[in-house]
Amino acid sequence: MSLVVAQGISLAYGKKVLLDEADFAVGPHDRIGLVGANGTGKSSLLKILAGAQTGDAGTLTLRRRAKVGYLPQEIAGLPAGTLVDAVLSTVPGRDELSEGIFQIENQLSVTTVEADQLELAQALAELHEEQEHFEARHGRHHAVRILSGLGFSEASLGKPTSTLSGGWRMRAALAGLLLQDPDLLLLDEPTNHLDVPSLTWFDGFMKQSRKAMVLISHDRDFLNRQINRVLSLEVEGLRSYTGDYDSYKRQRAEEVEQLKARSERQMAKRAETEAFIERFGAKATKARQAQSRAKMLAKEEIIEVREERATVHFRFPEVARSGRDVVTVHQLGKRYGENIIYDKLDATLERGQRIAVIGANGAGKTTLLRIIAGELSADAGKVTMGHNVVMGYYAQHHADTLERTSTLYDEVAKVAPTKGQSEIRGVLGAFLFSGDDVEKKIGVLSGGERARVALARLLLVPANLLLMDEPTNHLDLDSSEMLIEALQQYGGTILFVSHNRSFINQLATHVWDVRDHSVAPYAGNLDDYLYHQQQRAKAAGEVAAAERSASEAKSGVSDKERRRQEAEARQRRSSREGPLKKEITEVEGKIAKLEMELKGYEASLADPMLYNDFVRARPIMDAHQAGKDSLTALYERWEGAQAKLEAVQSDG
Repeated sequence: MSLVVAQGISLAYGKKVLLDEADFAVGPHDRIGLVGANGTGKSSLLKILAGAQTGDAGTLTLRRRAKVGYLPQEIAGLPAGTLVDAVLSTVPGRDELSEGIFQIENQLSVTTVEADQLELAQALAELHEEQEHFEARHGRHHAVRILSGLGFSEASLGKPTSTLSGGWRMRAALAGLLLQDPDLLLLDEPTNHLDVPSLTWFDGFMKQSRKAMVLISHDRDFLNRQINRVLSLEVEGLRSYTGDYDSYKRQRAEEVEQLKARSERQMAKRAETEAFIERFGAKATKARQAQSRAKMLAKEEIIEVREERATVHFRFPEVARSGRDVVTVHQLGKRYGENIIYDKLDATLERGQRIAVIGANGAGKTTLLRIIAGELSADAGKVTMGHNVVMGYYAQHHADTLERTSTLYDEVAKVAPTKGQSEIRGVLGAFLFSGDDVEKKIGVLSGGERARVALARLLLVPANLLLMDEPTNHLDLDSSEMLIEALQQYGGTILFVSHNRSFINQLATHVWDVRDHSVAPYAGNLDDYLYHQQQRAKAAGEVAAAERSASEAKSGVSDKERRRQEAEARQRRSSREGPLKKEITEVEGKIAKLEMELKGYEASLADPMLYNDFVRARPIMDAHQAGKDSLTALYERWEGAQAKLEAVQSDG
């Protein structure tokens, strides 16, 4: 049975139709990538599925008791309190359970009627069991595991949510959503605020989930790893394709080619038929055939080749050659209060390199770009530009600082006052702004449109050094791919920050890993860097093993003596472990037996007829409560024995 069934969903803003009687369904294990150009309605459709927005027409049917979790691109706020408590509070039902238990305990404390006591005790037992099940799925331990995976330090778990920055608030909201474990996840660009370690963890976490998902993402690699189906907002409407994103692109291209071939065959056949009609229409012997063919031609439905939606398409201009050393950073120091970001950093960016700056959030990636760009001053050291270097700088906050009251044309033209109108319009056209669009005010543009305006300004000033901070944020997937293609052909040097693994892997020639107040350089792209880290960890393990072997050899102990010592150590360990293992086995047996007894009591207590005979019911109720108390004590004894055993085993 489908989780969601959508029928006839329509949505329009003025004359712009986004959805026109769209029909689709989401199955319980569907992993759907929702794709389409910016402005085609991806986020709007996700909001409709989440119940945060209604369409102009159509129905949306959700399976009974199915839970939906929604992560928008921007969040309004987080619950007050500490980080862990705020995330725990996002799971509905916890407070209701606690309040229910509190109310029944209060009633029990004042009730003297035995029949009422029995009924309340049964209800209390059921609520406690429900609470235990709830905590197992949505408890503090699970919340901490998710928060740690998303990059939160142990020290941050007890801090108020009011101290979190925008990016960390988004992570906290994502943690709450993952803790809820809904039947259907609706994720709108969930990786936008994740650094590489957190993205790697999130990728693995989501791969293990079998829950349904509808995902919007501009990271091609992430989409391919996570989805098994695509819903695509095309010119002709909402279309569905099986497989990952790459499979969708192949199927779509094949459809276009097949449609084009069918159209060409039809046109050729129609031309042949029209020639026959024209030639023989007036001849008595062929007139009937000609008329018959003319009627068939009139009834035939014309195969129309689909109009393909326009996409961003541009190239960076040719740039002047710079010196070999493009940027030299010497003994750079930067701190914010007590927080040291860089300490005596030395680094050199050479001509032709395309360097991805990676690292944990807060490590200083954006700070480094801002210092090199001259937007932020360092506390110590200096940054030296090489010979003939012309710098261009794009950062996601630039798109948000465009003058909202300016027209699109004026905002782009002011960075290159010597350029002619035709050249400026040509650049804007490459970013899908043509005709009257260039007279729109910046304030009415979407986030993706403002990002395209900021990118367009880069093309008007030929720079041989590009600094780019999260250039794919707010771009749709096709635009991101076109940006990668343009940057691959770009003749200058690039230093960039990105959370988009596909973007880094296709573009980077080197990686700078920001850590320990400095940068560690690596040759290759992100996959090469991650492989290097794996090999480094493996080598470290091998070195440690070799050092242990060398230490043993240096001690001069013979193999025979070593084996004798190991046997004696095993004997000593066994003599200490044996009683503990025996105790654990005995306790586990008692726990299993007692749990079976409790199930029997619970089956009896679930029978409504039991409460008609209090004399019979009271002993069962008392035995059930005593059994639960004994079970708690057994679990505590088992945990204590396990802790002692682990301590003995760790001592060797």
